[in-house]
Amino acid sequence: MTIMSTALLLFLILDPLGNVPVFLSVLKPLTPQRQRIVVMRELLIALFVLMLFLWCGKYALELMHLRQESVSIAGGIVLFLIGIRMIFPRPEGLMGEIPDGEPFIVPLAIPLVAGPSGMAAVMLMGSREPDRLWEWSLALFLAWAATAAILLAAPLLYRLLGRRALTAVERLMGMLLVAISVQMLLDGVAVYLGMTTGAA
Repeated sequence: MTIMSTALLLFLILDPLGNVPVFLSVLKPLTPQRQRIVVMRELLIALFVLMLFLWCGKYALELMHLRQESVSIAGGIVLFLIGIRMIFPRPEGLMGEIPDGEPFIVPLAIPLVAGPSGMAAVMLMGSREPDRLWEWSLALFLAWAATAAILLAAPLLYRLLGRRALTAVERLMGMLLVAISVQMLLDGVAVYLGMTTGAA
């Protein structure tokens, strides 16, 4: 995968357009100036967490004695479920009931931006091709920067597009994510079958 294709994949996983309504509802009690500060703080926390999983995920996999193809298959399944959820959203929303007050780390930074699917994806990339960690870091930063731009402009986007347009875009992104997840799953199965055939 190239840096740009990886950045696109991560951008789809981070799902900023799908998070716009949730961000707006959580931040509604705050003043516009405070909203921008909180969003930027949460985005920086999310970037730190994702970078940590990217750079240290390989050691976690080695500690748990997990092979790369098993992580690829698991990552494909997780991304597939996330994509299906984006296409067919639940009535209660992604996070269900959200407590009042100013959020800190949960739920904006984790799991809305740095969610399980994002953590699994960057861990997978770092473990499969550890010699390209700097490239993956750049791809992650590009995806994060695009996500940050959209979430910082959330009130304007919501006024311009409305909920229906944002929902339509999110479902389109969900379709793309399902296709990518199926490819990841097939790649993992192909590697496993190749290893099994070779061993036989």
